[in-house]
Amino acid sequence: MHRLWPVLIFAVSALAFANVSAPVPTIRPATLAERELTAWRSLTRTSQFSDVPHVSSSASGCGDVQPPQALTTPAPLMIRTSASTKVKVSFIIGTDGHVHSPLILESAGATGDRNVLRTVRTWKYRPATCNGVPTEAEGKIEFSGR
Repeated sequence: MHRLWPVLIFAVSALAFANVSAPVPTIRPATLAERELTAWRSLTRTSQFSDVPHVSSSASGCGDVQPPQALTTPAPLMIRTSASTKVKVSFIIGTDGHVHSPLILESAGATGDRNVLRTVRTWKYRPATCNGVPTEAEGKIEFSGR
């Protein structure tokens, strides 16, 4: 019994010191949304849609036209160069709802354009319809930092 006392005292003192130590603060990595807020103050978007004329659809005509509906359109991560920087992009929304052929109409520089094009290519839409049949539509969007 006398041999167990030193071991027991050592174990209790080790546990007491372990509980007294301060917890180590954990650093949470910033989410993409938080990084976007710090990189670009307020990103505004305006978009326009128009039908893409086809030889087959121009003869039939559309009675009931529904514009495309955005499903996933995250904002691009833009590097702020100035408050008046604008990027205008034109693209085609295919019958599959994917973005095709994005084209920069107004540039913000190589890096900004590359980020915008990369992001716009990932967007998904419910395609425009002509009399209930999916059809292609042209989309134009402007990103600006106001």
